[in-house]
Amino acid sequence: MAPPAAPPSRARPGDFDAGLARAREAALGGRYREARTILAAIEERAWDNPRDLRRLAEYHGHMNRPVEAERCCARAVELAPDDARAHYDLAAASIAIGRIDAAEAHFDRVIAADPRDWDAWANRSTLRRATAERNHVAALDRAMAAAGRDAEARIALGHALAKELEDLGDHDRAFSVLKAAADARRARLSYRVADDVATMAGIADAFSAERLRGAPPPAAEPGPIFILGLPRSGTTLVDRILSSHSRVASLGEIQDFALALVEGAGTAQGKADLIRRSAAMDHAALGRAYRARIAERDPDAPFAIDKTPLNCLYIGLIALALPDARIVHVRRGAMDGCYAMYKTLFRMGYPFSYDLGDLAAYRIAHERLMNHWRAALPGRMIEIDYEALIADQEGESRRLVAACGLDWEDGCLDFHRNPAPVATASAVQVRAPIHDRSVGLWRRYEAGLTPLADALRGAGIPLDYGR
Repeated sequence: MAPPAAPPSRARPGDFDAGLARAREAALGGRYREARTILAAIEERAWDNPRDLRRLAEYHGHMNRPVEAERCCARAVELAPDDARAHYDLAAASIAIGRIDAAEAHFDRVIAADPRDWDAWANRSTLRRATAERNHVAALDRAMAAAGRDAEARIALGHALAKELEDLGDHDRAFSVLKAAADARRARLSYRVADDVATMAGIADAFSAERLRGAPPPAAEPGPIFILGLPRSGTTLVDRILSSHSRVASLGEIQDFALALVEGAGTAQGKADLIRRSAAMDHAALGRAYRARIAERDPDAPFAIDKTPLNCLYIGLIALALPDARIVHVRRGAMDGCYAMYKTLFRMGYPFSYDLGDLAAYRIAHERLMNHWRAALPGRMIEIDYEALIADQEGESRRLVAACGLDWEDGCLDFHRNPAPVATASAVQVRAPIHDRSVGLWRRYEAGLTPLADALRGAGIPLDYGR
């Protein structure tokens, strides 16, 4: 393989750390073009320093620029071929740009060099479906035995082993291993689901149906596209379908709406105060601030997707601030969706997902909030059911594209060929055609998931799609 070409830009002399600090400040302020210019200027300065290249790649990753991150990581591996962390970073960047075989090879290198890099084990197991001929179950069992009582090992190795056991059809052992790993993860978190439940109830109170009657009517011409829903509900799949359209670009999971909100609402004393401030703020100004931020990210995209799942919390604000926004809510059968979250080891966020009681409480509160938005903003959301999309890919895709104000393009059916980067937990799955293996999967674990099912049923939430 030819070595990565050095970037053509000419960096002015300056301190690398100071440059990173300036880029971070610019990005936090929504000045993404300025941040990109700074990073390009210091990349040449870092080109022969593997440590600085890895730090630069991390910044590119934070800005949803995995192609640039992969370039820096590849150069770092070239300079330091025996550095396990350099291989780890290159594996992560390779996943985002669809180089799955390369990612697996780099994770293999990491594990061979440092068998106690538990995250490498966990990530490697997500890259392909395990088969009887090709799996890591025996190696994972040995690694868990060697790790002893190491909590981080139990979490990472347990999630990896559970995933591969599920692929192989050993569902009883898979759930036993998964529960132990999830329990270990939950024990290390300082989290109260009651706080999130109260926040969602407070949002519904602040953005009542009466208050939202003053929202501007939806604009005829489409604007930003928000794809939202609970994690693992199918939001990445819907994002890939829409972003396969020639006029649509996905910005990925970004925090620009939340950042514009915090800037516009002013200093708040906790979440409850922020909710009150957000209801009273200048919503037109919020919309302008958000548009300015996403224009900085991709000024050439006619239509941009913001695929941040928990923008569900801001649907009332989005309706008030952005009358031309298209709001796509992706739903999934409650038990399949909850189980998909429960078995995922998220890199960050979603602390409610590691305990069945927390998961039930959060899912019920989410359902109430979405019912509130549905009643207060009738017809404002485009709702896509994951199971319906799986069953009728073309019909549901055509409905989605039309509802977003776009003309149909056949390329939307070939979403798995979309070369655009993906930086979510579904990065591997959306590189393959649609399948129905996950529909009804929770029933394989019905006994273990009984507390979750009982709680959802008690709240009047159907356990399966369409029931």
